[in-house]
Amino acid sequence: MGKARLLIVEDDVDISTMLKIYFGGLGYDVDTAMRGSDALEKTRHALPHLIVLDIMLPDIDGYEVCRTLRTNTRTSHIPVIFLTQKDERSDRLQGLELGADDYITKPFDIEELKLRVQGAIRRSERESLTDPRSGLPAGRLIEEQLRKIIRETGWAFLDIRINSFEPFKDVYGFVAGDDVLRFTGMLVGEVLDELGSPGDFVGHAGGDNFIIITTNEAAPLIRQKIKDRFAEEVQSHYNFIDRQQGFIQAPKAEGGVEKVGFMTFSAGLVSPELHSFADIREITELAAEARRQDAASAPSA
Repeated sequence: MGKARLLIVEDDVDISTMLKIYFGGLGYDVDTAMRGSDALEKTRHALPHLIVLDIMLPDIDGYEVCRTLRTNTRTSHIPVIFLTQKDERSDRLQGLELGADDYITKPFDIEELKLRVQGAIRRSERESLTDPRSGLPAGRLIEEQLRKIIRETGWAFLDIRINSFEPFKDVYGFVAGDDVLRFTGMLVGEVLDELGSPGDFVGHAGGDNFIIITTNEAAPLIRQKIKDRFAEEVQSHYNFIDRQQGFIQAPKAEGGVEKVGFMTFSAGLVSPELHSFADIREITELAAEARRQDAASAPSA
């Protein structure tokens, strides 16, 4: 598993700096924001595994930040711990009603905050809400989205897989593999920001498999843009020699090595305009079949 990403939203520079140093020392990847609007912008570019959120902020308050996160499909799953001066019961209830996962008041015990952060992230992963490497929604949250859309029209479902990911991991190791998964999640998010809509959903179905739910109109453009950008930008994950020769020498199960081309995306697209679905398994099965066909039709490296 890669580093868990924390976003600290706090306008007190001393507290913000102290938390960044403390959690950074524990091995977390920590980012900070001093304003609510900055926090929302940062979550669009890289989904944190958890947000520590002050209520009193200079622009919009923490309640409004939390409400915005919860109403956006792509950020609704992120655990939030409120950090605040306020200790009124009504304030705590308001935070919990908005879907905050926890609430801690200042002055706070740093060890207690650490335990609450660890607990919230563990809960999220244990309940199959997020993938620990990408921070993206996983198992149960993906199924919930599928159950929601199956009764609707106008959507499209994209099943995406990274081709040649396992050989890459064999050569470069699992840490480099986790970096590719994080990079993939961020790239997909960036393309959806550009071409998609706020209701779009991105999930990490496990391993090298990602899914997108978007509109039927936008799906073909999103699909092509992601494939093009990934093929170009993934090259930065290879060393100079491999980039120069255009392939890696990967070990074969039966011994020896084989030439394997750079990683690419294959993507299957299904929508209710093209098919009728009786249950959510049909959506995922048809999309996986379309993805396999896309992989088979791609030129070999």
